[in-house]
Amino acid sequence: MMRFGKRAAAVVAAALLLAGCGPDGGSGRSSAAEPGRPDPSAPTAAPAPGHSAGAVPTDALPRPLTGQRLRWARCTGGAGAPPGGQWQCATMKAPLDYTRPGGRTIGIALIREKSTGSGSRIGSLVFNFGGPGGSGVSLLPSFADLYGTLRGRYDLVSFDPRGVGASEGVRCRSDQQLQAAESVDLTPDTAAEEKAYFKDAADFGAGCERSAGSLLPHLSTADTARDMDLLREVLGDRRLHYFGISYGTELGGVYAHLFPKNTGRLVLDAVVDPTANSTAQEKNQTRGFQRALDDYLTSTGQDPRRGTARIAALLKRLDARPLPASGDRKLTQSLAVTGITVTLYSKETWPELTAGLQAAGRGDGSPLLRLADAYNERGPSGHYGTQAHAQRAISCRDSKQRPTPEQARRELGAFRAISPVFGPLLGWDSAGWCYQWPVPGLDETPDVAAAGAPPILVVGNTGDPATPYEGARKMADELGRGVGIELTWKGEGHGAYGNGSGCVDGTVDDYLLDGTTPRDGKVCS
Repeated sequence: MMRFGKRAAAVVAAALLLAGCGPDGGSGRSSAAEPGRPDPSAPTAAPAPGHSAGAVPTDALPRPLTGQRLRWARCTGGAGAPPGGQWQCATMKAPLDYTRPGGRTIGIALIREKSTGSGSRIGSLVFNFGGPGGSGVSLLPSFADLYGTLRGRYDLVSFDPRGVGASEGVRCRSDQQLQAAESVDLTPDTAAEEKAYFKDAADFGAGCERSAGSLLPHLSTADTARDMDLLREVLGDRRLHYFGISYGTELGGVYAHLFPKNTGRLVLDAVVDPTANSTAQEKNQTRGFQRALDDYLTSTGQDPRRGTARIAALLKRLDARPLPASGDRKLTQSLAVTGITVTLYSKETWPELTAGLQAAGRGDGSPLLRLADAYNERGPSGHYGTQAHAQRAISCRDSKQRPTPEQARRELGAFRAISPVFGPLLGWDSAGWCYQWPVPGLDETPDVAAAGAPPILVVGNTGDPATPYEGARKMADELGRGVGIELTWKGEGHGAYGNGSGCVDGTVDDYLLDGTTPRDGKVCS
């Protein structure tokens, strides 16, 4: 299975930069002491009503949790964090089950760089780079330079959300099983291919259940939002200041809904549409990637309709006869779609798409296969990362929608009409992603209504392929009148901040550093 969309630009950029380098599977944590005592006068608030309203609010959690001292020390290099330098790592204890806060705890891996400026410190700025399933511990150091103007007044902080990386990371399949699954056709055309497709989907869920067991029911976005409020308390911050990218925008919206009175300055960039259920999200992503492909084709002097038809014809040939690629591996139709998709997350990687398509036209599948491997976190040794495992576990716990194979077949025409390149894969994925998942989903769509929260900056990019631009306005509206403030960038790629717009960067910096809220609807071209 493969689900595109809702992955941060940073995650994909890292995958491209590190293509051929498998992630470090270690989870070492240093525990030398630097005490960090929370401010006992910091306000907490009971969460707003919602599907997790039965959980104990943060201010009622046991004192050993809210009063814990984080033992910050230089990172040792485990779990993808860089060893030494200015980066410090720690582990925070959080309840496995927020309805039973006195029971089992899990460790939430943290990383920070302390404020480097001499001016007045605002507090901590917590990052989530998307996914779900992205490791903040490994990604924040890689992309901290993007936030150079912010580190003067904030401690930059990120974490591995529950179920991710060093925070009880979920792994549902071995490398050998993942390699074998490459032979499964993700766009089945026959009864036999369809049977194999859904068997593979069910087997993946069963593997997650065997591996994660009692953890799976506690991997919702709401649970992670509660972890963030506990983190705010333990860090000693009166309010949570937060920068969420891609899926991180959904997490930020859910946090603001549950804890509006504890919400500080929140930036939501590359925005997930909170009004779309899982099938509608797949259609949004199909539309967004086709829009980006059209822009790419136009930039290379091609007619988008004809260019799309040529790529669709290539994929049809690959479905019948995969191309030889690196070693004894082959470029299948599904892997080719993955390789094409990854290049559309950033305009800077469009030349990689040109090279990959040209090579495939000559009968060489290696370039597109390398791109697919980068997205799938597959290193040259055959070791795979686990973001896709956590992504599936979290999203299937969040969404209660469970389309059947019959419903997927009925929807395929609509998906193909949106995009003959991306539609078939994402159409089948709408049913296969959570097929026979071992735990039920919670909601049709996330609740992000945040009455009582201060203004939240929502940043949309008109050329975003993975979280199409229309979602930004939907998020702003759902947050509530006077809460969701939309900023638009007329650009390309997944996300806006740090992508070359001084207007976007300046507006976001002014908001985070000075609390200056732009007018709703401001446009940066």
